Amino acid sequence: MACCQQIIGEPNPPEVVMEGEDKESAKRVGIIGTGNFGRALAKRLIFSGYDVIIGSRRPEYRQLSEYDECLCDVRLTTITECVRMCNVVFISVHVENFNDTFSPLGELFADKIVIDVSNRENISGKVSNSEYLMTFLPKAKIVKAFNIISAYVMENDIAGGSRKVFVAGNDVTARDVVCNIARDMGFAPVDFGGLASARRIEAFVLRLFPGWKVPIFFTFAIFNLWCLYITYIYFIDRTAYRWDQIFVKVLNKPLCMTAITLMALTYMPGCIAGFLQMVYGTKNKRFPKWMDYWLKSRKQLGIICFILVFAHVLISILLMSSTYYSSWFQSTAITIPGNLTTDLHLPMKTWMIWKGEAACLVGIIAFIFLCLLATTTLPSVGDSLNWREWRFVQSTLGYTVLFLSICHVMIMGVPGWVKNGFPKTFGSITFLCLILPVTVFIMKLILLLPCVNKYVSKIRKGWERNNHPCLPHSRCKDSKCFGDEYVALKLGGIRNECGCSEGSMSTNLRTPTCDCVV
Repeated sequence: MACCQQIIGEPNPPEVVMEGEDKESAKRVGIIGTGNFGRALAKRLIFSGYDVIIGSRRPEYRQLSEYDECLCDVRLTTITECVRMCNVVFISVHVENFNDTFSPLGELFADKIVIDVSNRENISGKVSNSEYLMTFLPKAKIVKAFNIISAYVMENDIAGGSRKVFVAGNDVTARDVVCNIARDMGFAPVDFGGLASARRIEAFVLRLFPGWKVPIFFTFAIFNLWCLYITYIYFIDRTAYRWDQIFVKVLNKPLCMTAITLMALTYMPGCIAGFLQMVYGTKNKRFPKWMDYWLKSRKQLGIICFILVFAHVLISILLMSSTYYSSWFQSTAITIPGNLTTDLHLPMKTWMIWKGEAACLVGIIAFIFLCLLATTTLPSVGDSLNWREWRFVQSTLGYTVLFLSICHVMIMGVPGWVKNGFPKTFGSITFLCLILPVTVFIMKLILLLPCVNKYVSKIRKGWERNNHPCLPHSRCKDSKCFGDEYVALKLGGIRNECGCSEGSMSTNLRTPTCDCVV
């Protein structure tokens, strides 16, 4: 970022000025720490119109202009003086130095807004850095923010990376002040609520593609199973291809079969959820853990499916010729009459027949719809859709893509099924890869039946077939109905059979006794 570059953010809301401070002091912020992030933060704040004061444990040994000439006019002082002059102080210090740096300064930070930008080195910690900092600064208003922004993004507007700033703190006014600072700096603040949420914010930086590991592993497992079956069919059971065709021609088959399998697995949990709600007779009973995780993994499965389909389309275009897809083209021959020997026949392929044209047309339409479906997963596109539009794209259009994919495979497979007969049909790859998608589509058709659809809609609007098994005056017979031994029931001030009032009743499911919870 050049020194003369002006960072322009979004239009700012009215500034939140703390009680007892003027507008000039509201624009003054302090930064404790002279490391890479502290200097990048100082530059960003200066370009955003703030007066920055940097505090250091050893200011006499620090020369900011040696690192960046943009900071030559920034005041560098001691930590004590920096805190006394500023009502908002950024803490850009490693957590290992919290004790030595802040334990003697607890009273000095009283009523100050302290912004902790530190991160943990591992995700296993039960207490966040901000909560740990509060033990040394109990009278300060601790706010967790800016830790997911790197120093490079902080001082470079064209750098890739998120521009969101997660904010957490127990003091609402302090969170508002930090959110306004983030907006002034050109970032988008996201309020996470109390300081306990700092654990989630710090864990966010340490996670590597959460939610993707199981879907990717599952995809590789399905792909390998299809590869093994295709190898057996085309190279062991019968020799249909040469081994030098395994890189493109043969690889294209497990790609498309894995893609349609993942597409079916993307929409299957939604159908199973509808049937489970009909069985339960209520929407308030939680699904099994495996089902819950499956439902949350649908986006990842759908994106992986799109990537595989895109690769299948590219390979199919590359191979689109009568040599590779001989059954898609008309067969003819050129005959050269022989004078002394027999006639010479030269077989050749000409126009594409109905099978090839129909398969291409349905496949192109399905791919276009799938591209629209994948586009809505982008946050910028998804945020512009209302709930009805989102449901139409993800559900109606999604099942349309599934139906067109089934038709695409059937167009290619049915002529061979008829020719080879039923015994060989059951072992063909076109038949096997359609079992799961057709099953899902039939499940969806059942849920769309007027009588079934009306019943499911009524349940999802809150209707229950029977009284809930865990009402205040009846014990739950199944101790696993909520996955816990105790069931907390909000009673809204009425007295219950345990004598609890104005609070919650905790009913022990294994014994007839119960405890009141304040």
